[in-house]
Amino acid sequence: MRKLLNTLFILSENSYLSVEGENIVVTIDDDKKGRFPLHTLDSILYFGYKGASPSLMGACAKRNINLSFVSPRGRFLARVCGESHGNVLLRKAQYRISDNTHDSCQIARRFIAAKLYNARWLLERATRDHPQRIDSAKIKEVSSKLAVAYRNAEATETLEELRGIEGEAAVRYFDVLDDLILQNKADFYFKNRNRRPPLDKVNAMLSFTYSILGNDCSSALESVGLDSYVGFLHRDRPGRTSLGLDLMEELRPAFADRFVLTCINNRIIKPEYFDVKENGAVTMTDEGRKSFLNAYQQRKQEMIKHPFLDEKIPWGLVPYIQALLLARYLRGDLDSYPPFLWK
Repeated sequence: MRKLLNTLFILSENSYLSVEGENIVVTIDDDKKGRFPLHTLDSILYFGYKGASPSLMGACAKRNINLSFVSPRGRFLARVCGESHGNVLLRKAQYRISDNTHDSCQIARRFIAAKLYNARWLLERATRDHPQRIDSAKIKEVSSKLAVAYRNAEATETLEELRGIEGEAAVRYFDVLDDLILQNKADFYFKNRNRRPPLDKVNAMLSFTYSILGNDCSSALESVGLDSYVGFLHRDRPGRTSLGLDLMEELRPAFADRFVLTCINNRIIKPEYFDVKENGAVTMTDEGRKSFLNAYQQRKQEMIKHPFLDEKIPWGLVPYIQALLLARYLRGDLDSYPPFLWK
């Protein structure tokens, strides 16, 4: 159980929520583990399946407390809110900004600037941790170019220019990603980013990780009352969770790319965990996906210090914290959206 930004996070899968008077009560195996005054909460995020009592759901609806149910693995299930809840105003603000490309850019550039910042951090950390095993001068040169791209992204006023900055920086970043692979180089190598289908093991892992992380981000956005299909950088397209893709941008290097590199360098994922199809597509076997997902869940439980909140949280809560911060910015509670700048 964690309380952040007036949001109560219930992380124990076997918790059951009920209400006593003006308090929410968290029970695990008939043992009352926590009690929180309802008037201090804006929302509740419950990760599990046991659920909540109808009386609590009614109390949350009456008090305009957003109660969201999410699977233990992060898939959005449902949300309870009252008739007068402000989600409609939040979504109308989201739609208005999305319809204006200039206003959309003010938010989108925060996502992309954070992505470039975190990509540069990943490279700088590699030069610090493995100075004898990588070409530090080569990595430092790319890092300096990403620093320039970061500043340019922060200042840009159009989505077209922002996409150009991001695209050029991504090419430079992926040009040196192979240098960060330190084990099993014969089997795990990265020449360029390819997808639909991925043509090597590293790209297969990246695509799989991005897909999972994208689902986590979309689930987080829906849980706080935002429409995951209406984005700012990624424009509307039927069936695409555009805002989920937007939010994922800043987390790609710090979480997804770093996780894939860890799986390779720590030999968590083995070469035999992949199949090659007739068309050259590389996919993970059932055993490979199982090992990969187990490692992913373990990574989500690792504790970090959130750079904006300055509090320790599990990695798995980062998308939810960022979704909350984005919602608060759209409601006017924050002057600007604080992206996730990993340190």
